[in-house]
Order: sequence, then structure tokens, then C-alpha cells
Amino acid sequence: MTNVYTVRQVNAYIRNMFTQDFMLNRIYVKGEVSNCKYHTSGHIYFSLKDESGTIACVMFAGQRGGLSFHMRDGQQVVVFGAVSIYERAGAYQLYAKEIRLDGEGVLYEKFQMLKKELEEMGMFAPEYKQEIPAYAKTIGVVTASTGAAIRDIMNITARRNPYVQLILYPAQVQGEGAKESVVRGIHALEHYGVDLMIVGRGGGSIEDLWAFNEEEVARAVFECSVPVISAVGHETDTTIIDYVADLRAPTPSAAAELAVWDYYQFQESLRSCRQKMNRIMYQRLELYHMKVEKLRTRLNYLHPETMLRERRQHIADASDRIKALMDQKLKMSRHQLELRKERLKGLSPLDKLNQGYAFAEQETDGRKGSIRSIGQVQTGDAITIYVADGRIEAEVTGVQEERYE
Repeated sequence: MTNVYTVRQVNAYIRNMFTQDFMLNRIYVKGEVSNCKYHTSGHIYFSLKDESGTIACVMFAGQRGGLSFHMRDGQQVVVFGAVSIYERAGAYQLYAKEIRLDGEGVLYEKFQMLKKELEEMGMFAPEYKQEIPAYAKTIGVVTASTGAAIRDIMNITARRNPYVQLILYPAQVQGEGAKESVVRGIHALEHYGVDLMIVGRGGGSIEDLWAFNEEEVARAVFECSVPVISAVGHETDTTIIDYVADLRAPTPSAAAELAVWDYYQFQESLRSCRQKMNRIMYQRLELYHMKVEKLRTRLNYLHPETMLRERRQHIADASDRIKALMDQKLKMSRHQLELRKERLKGLSPLDKLNQGYAFAEQETDGRKGSIRSIGQVQTGDAITIYVADGRIEAEVTGVQEERYE
């Protein structure tokens, strides 16, 4: 049975054929622009036509960097891109990567070939880029003496830093002999010993700017021992020396902004740094003053004289406390003594005698004892009676028992 394929399979097969064709993947197509539409997504849809036919084209938004002008119907252009099939519509179209106005095609192709050659030689490598000096004193400029580029550079330099010296080499920047003139200017300023160099000119067509796409000029910039800023044309213009130079500026005015340090901003920065330094120094001094005072206080506290004075004060306080405790103890002891004295006073025989009482005793077997009962004496016994002012020697004449309730 005959094989049957789907539309998708056929379109995919045809697309694969386009993909495998090297010529169709890198092709330049020349024609007139028609049906040009800028889509809101950023894509550009248009057709290229000539007297024999038409081809659909699209440039996606991500490729818009390859377009340096605004496209419109009727323009003659050269489109670089790849031919492939749009499977949903089953139609082939040209996917544009770069678009140039017709007439620039040969020069552009020459530009691309030289760019690729120099890149393969490593002349665009970042490791060969020299650092741009931050405070250049002498700046060499290779450009036309009557162009707008040098006037812009001079005006910006005067505004930013009147103390920077500009040294102009009046080079021929377009036409026959331009590349030799630019190379001589680079070598002359390098020999003079400038700190930094600006090489460039104002805007123009690709033919006008072509001197800066020459290999001789690119090699002079690459081999220059002085850092070089390229400043060719407008922001959208790109030349070979932009890739070789140590720094690319989109315009000569921007190159001056990058090369000339702002003296007045520098002064303001110095003033700000001075204020900040003074503030930090004052804070440091305050901090160290506090530390010194703290150490002085600690030193005074740990000084032997201070310690002796504290010990003496401690001893004096302890002595005062001991004395106070002793006084209190003596006072309490005296009070207790008075209490006991009063109690003893109430028990003293002499006190009783003074109150009118008498104390009687007798001697028995050579021992004296107080008489507390009538049973201790008999009639005729000798007794001694003590009264307040003396004693009485008496004899018992009789005893009589009595009960006192």
C-alpha cells in the first residue's frame, strides 16, 4: 500500500531539508520592502520583492539589534538571515537577523569578514583591554579639527575639569588617506606620552565612517600602549575599532564624559570625605577619652594609697561598731546588774534588819546556826540576836509554841 503522510510530517520534512542546507541558513537577500508592519509584540513582518517575485520575511523582537533604521515600504535593503518553513501555514519565509540599506551590502560584508578575522586573532579579547585611568591629566584626541566632535569634547572638558589638558591631532577622518592620517595621529600622541586617548569622529554613513573599519587603524589601536576610547558616530553606529579599543563610547560627547574626571564632583567628594573623617576622628577621640577616664578611675581605685585609706576606714568603722556593741553590752549588763541588785536587795538580811526584824543564832558544838524553830533551843541556852545597829547576847528563859495564820 502506498505510504500516506500527514501535513505535519510533510512540513517537518521540508523544514528539515531547509535546516540542512548551509546556504539557506546564512544567506543575503536583496529586494524592495513591501507590506512592512511593526507588530505590538516587537516583531517586524514584511516582504521582499523584485521584478520576478516576492518572499515573506520576519524579524523577531530579539533580533532588532541588527536593524539601525526604521523600515518602510519602498526601501531597497539587503537582509541577512536564514530561510525556513513556517509549518502552521506551510509556507517558507526569510527569518531576518540583520537588515542594511542597499548600497551598504558590500561594505557590510567586508566589515563582517574583517570583524570575524580580527576576533579569531584575539584582538577583541577582554584580557587585552587596558584600564582607563581615573584621573588622566593629559588626554589626546585624534579627530578632525573642524568637526562637531572636537567642539563637544572641548565643551564637556571645560565644564567638567578645566585643569585637564587636551592635545588634538587634527586627523583626516574620511575619504582617501583617512586611515593613514588616523594611524599617524595614534602613533604621534602615543609618542607624546598622553595619559589617555580618544579616537573618533561624528556620525555619518557607513562610507563616511569606513576609515575606522580599516585593519591598519584597528591594529594601531590594539598595539597602542596608551588606553584608547573609541568614539565614532552616533550611538547606533558600530565600527571595528569599537571592538578593539579599551573602551567604547557611543558618541564623542560620551567619550569626554568617560575620559575627563569631574573636578567639582571630586572637590565635593573630598569635602564629604573630610567631614566624614573629622566626624569619625571626633567619635574615636571621644571613645578613647571615655576609656582613659575609665582607666583613670580604675587606677585610682586600685592605687595602694586608696586601698590603705579604704582599709583604715574599714578598721575605723569596725572599731566604731565594736565600741558601739561593747557600750550596748555594758549597758545591758549594767541593767541586768541593777535588776539582780534589786532582787538581792530584797533578800538581804541587813535590809530586813533595817526594816525592824531581828536575826537569832546559837552556837552548837562549835558551829553557829540560825534559829528557825523553838525546838532548836532550850531554857538556859545562850543565843545571839542581831539587830540593825548591833547584836544582843541573850539567854533563853523560856519557849512557847504559837501558830501564826
